[in-house]
Amino acid sequence: MFTGIIEELGRVIRLDTRAESARLTVAAPTVTADAREGDSVCVNGCCLTVAELHDGAFTADLMAETLTRTALGMLAPGDRVNLERALRMGDRLGGHVVQGHVDAATEVLERRHGENWDLLRVGLPQDLARAVAAKGSVAVDGVSLTVVGVSAGGGRGPDRDEPFFSVSLIPETLRRTTLGIRMPGDRVNLEVDVMAKYVERLLAADSHLEEE
Repeated sequence: MFTGIIEELGRVIRLDTRAESARLTVAAPTVTADAREGDSVCVNGCCLTVAELHDGAFTADLMAETLTRTALGMLAPGDRVNLERALRMGDRLGGHVVQGHVDAATEVLERRHGENWDLLRVGLPQDLARAVAAKGSVAVDGVSLTVVGVSAGGGRGPDRDEPFFSVSLIPETLRRTTLGIRMPGDRVNLEVDVMAKYVERLLAADSHLEEE
């Protein structure tokens, strides 16, 4: 489990792709300082297992499901990635509960610059729209954010009717995470609030029982 509070901006060293998998190696001196093989690290919002440790770097395996559901397969050497180590019992929960289970890779639709903040509009897959609410929590590329607003359509993507949500990025987020450089057209990993998933699941089960 993670909190969505990024500890380090890692740097991709290499991504070795195979038929249905890949191996990702990331330079991360802070995250690897106390890491062991088998530990979990959240990379751009995706929980990965440390398979190998190098001098200030780690390697993790990406399975077919990870490559299909996330944007990790698009990484290239030199790219920066958001990193967070797994939460320890007793740590402060500064963000919200983030599982590292990416629900979808989506697209940045628009970026607006403010005086001390930026506003991002991010595409929202229709099947996840019910799980995102204004003032609720989402993780975008592993960063815990508060939803400013949700729209049923009107985004600036290829499909103008595509639902989207918006988030505000404070200077600290702009400086310490990759969201400071994300531009329209970039792909990002999205995880909706786990509590919303369970509520939706329970409501769906109740509805099914009523129909029976």
